[in-house]
Amino acid sequence: MNKLKIKRDIFARALACIAALLFCANAFADKKEFVEIEWIELMPKEDLAVLLDPPEFLLNIQDGAADDNMEKLAEKSAIDEKAKRFNEVLKSEKIIPAFDGRDIRIPGFIVPLSNNEDRKVTEFFIVPYFGACLHLPPPPPNQIIFARWPEGITVESLSVPMLFEGKMYIETVANDMGTSAYGLTLDNVQPY
Repeated sequence: MNKLKIKRDIFARALACIAALLFCANAFADKKEFVEIEWIELMPKEDLAVLLDPPEFLLNIQDGAADDNMEKLAEKSAIDEKAKRFNEVLKSEKIIPAFDGRDIRIPGFIVPLSNNEDRKVTEFFIVPYFGACLHLPPPPPNQIIFARWPEGITVESLSVPMLFEGKMYIETVANDMGTSAYGLTLDNVQPY
């Protein structure tokens, strides 16, 4: 009788160990692996080359000056081929299809689009640098990501960089603040 009880105890402990191992294995299997990406990876190389070689007149414009706007760039585009190509790339919605459905991690800044009743930001653009939608040149759509966070994010300062993790998808979202060529279904948002 004691041998039978000992065998049952050993069997019960073995089952408990197996159950614990399966639980741990499932917990690790459910954990997503986010790949950290750089902003420049989201745009075609030919667009990047144009942005890295801006028209000469842009280099001399002070932030907030009368010429610090898209209308002045459009005027120059009518008479200057380099300015024309630069202006076209600033509107580029060309994307990298390989990012569709990828779990990514990317640092960036929030441009609020809508808030909840607690004044927490629930819809926003993620942009590569602070003030991106306010100064010339603004980031092109393939450098802007649209995101939602239904419970809302308390944003103390728009100048604080954040780290975003989630599944990227391809979608164009346009409003008065800008146009995005990518979207991100968020899993995590935290200060960078």
